[in-house]
Amino acid sequence: MKTNIYNQHQEHTEWLNKLAFYKDELMIMQKRLDEVMSKNSNSEVKVKVEHFQNQIFIQEQNLSKLVHHINSEEKAIQSNIAQNPVASDHRKAEDHQEEREQVNFYEKNLGELKKEFNTFVSAWL
Repeated sequence: MKTNIYNQHQEHTEWLNKLAFYKDELMIMQKRLDEVMSKNSNSEVKVKVEHFQNQIFIQEQNLSKLVHHINSEEKAIQSNIAQNPVASDHRKAEDHQEEREQVNFYEKNLGELKKEFNTFVSAWL
């Protein structure tokens, strides 16, 4: 399926803004974990904190990969326009369905993690 390159640019911008927000959320989650750790020395809590630290790390890595990929796609669009600016507003490109699915999958996974995390934090703070 083909789409307008300006639509792709708009979608890239939207995704990058969302991912920046999620990065902030992950930092907040880490601070909350630090707070739980400082107030609880229970071994059960330590195990769960380590679990969430690992999950946050994985989510940060996945986020970083997504941002890098989206930025690469955006640079390709900009290069395409720079090389041939004539009628660039009418130029079509392959729809980036795979990237859309990756962002949606990331959002779903992060949402599930946040739900589990909030349940844990509310029990121990």
